[in-house]
Amino acid sequence: MKKITFYTDPGHGWAAVPMAELFTLGIADKISPYSYRKGETAFLEEDCDFSTYMEAIKGQPYEIKEHHTNNDSPIRNYKRYEATA
Repeated sequence: MKKITFYTDPGHGWAAVPMAELFTLGIADKISPYSYRKGETAFLEEDCDFSTYMEAIKGQPYEIKEHHTNNDSPIRNYKRYEATA
């Protein structure tokens, strides 16, 4: 079963997804710069990019684990997403 970690703060949310998986699914170039990246992990913004990902894994079993902070998430300080291998 696929495990997805979803991070939220009072204003927004992001799903942590391995970059390699985005390339494997063929959607790495469909993710917007509203998402973030740190190392080999993409943090997909909840409004559009996470939906793109969920559509790509349609039919696969998954489980979402949520992490919430009442402060601004550190994710907001990561580099904007770029689809580089």
